[in-house]
Amino acid sequence: MAQNTAAATAERKPKKQKQSQFSGMSKALVRRETISAYLFLLPSLIFFIGFVVIPMFICVFYSFTEYGLGGIKGFAGLSNYIKLFQDPVFHRGFINTLIIVVVAVPTVTAFSLWVSSAIYKMHAIPRSFFRCVFYLPVVTGSVAITVVWKWILNPYNGILNQVTNNVGFDWLGNQRTALWFIILILFTTSIGQPIVLYVAALGNVDQSLIEAAQVDGATKLQVFWKIKWPQVMPTTLYVLVITTINSFQCFALIQLLTKGGPLDSTMTIMYQVYDTAYRLNDLGYANAIGVVLAIIIAIFSAIQFKVAKTD
Repeated sequence: MAQNTAAATAERKPKKQKQSQFSGMSKALVRRETISAYLFLLPSLIFFIGFVVIPMFICVFYSFTEYGLGGIKGFAGLSNYIKLFQDPVFHRGFINTLIIVVVAVPTVTAFSLWVSSAIYKMHAIPRSFFRCVFYLPVVTGSVAITVVWKWILNPYNGILNQVTNNVGFDWLGNQRTALWFIILILFTTSIGQPIVLYVAALGNVDQSLIEAAQVDGATKLQVFWKIKWPQVMPTTLYVLVITTINSFQCFALIQLLTKGGPLDSTMTIMYQVYDTAYRLNDLGYANAIGVVLAIIIAIFSAIQFKVAKTD
């Protein structure tokens, strides 16, 4: 019995030694892969720190100064922020920006999901065709799209007034219609990416769950709400956040079409940052507006992450 016990103990020792050597090799391999991963991330990390993080801190610093194109004139403390909350132009820009976000974000999300639900079951060729058609404005660029819309909305030569027999009416020069056309143009340039993402997400939904629900008598609405919607929720969260940020940062359309007019009816926070910095030469105040805009976007994004919480 003693000899058997000793033999068994002798057999166990090499196994422990082999396990220890394997564990050491695993740690070395993990360490090597971790170092390699950080080395691959280093160029992007340097770019992110140099062009995002550092400028962010510089922007916050300048927001507390009297800063123009000639340089820093002095320390302003909170005067830029106090001026901001008393500025009627900022109030109008905030309301216009809020209208753009509240109207554009749900509309873009709902329309993109509806179109994607219609085309994701098609064959490869028509599905690719529709994805290409809807994604074309994204590839073309907002400037080119804006130039086309500027021609469409021309008061005298525009196709819209020619079709509606309303020659001479300036859609972008009217306070009641200018902002809504900005939202319409923003909508046409924002639906391409969400449609492509939703088509991919709906294509990855487990079909066995859908078939099981249909066998149990579930309607199309029940199948969508109980099966498809939870599985596309991560994509929906991404679409909501990206569309919200793009709506808050709406600038190119306004710069090329209305320049904030008429009478600040299309003024947004982002355009006021540009106008304050380069027309009024008040970079300190412009930086303060930019900081407040960043805070507002962060708050909206946090709310969306909280509401659309997903694993």
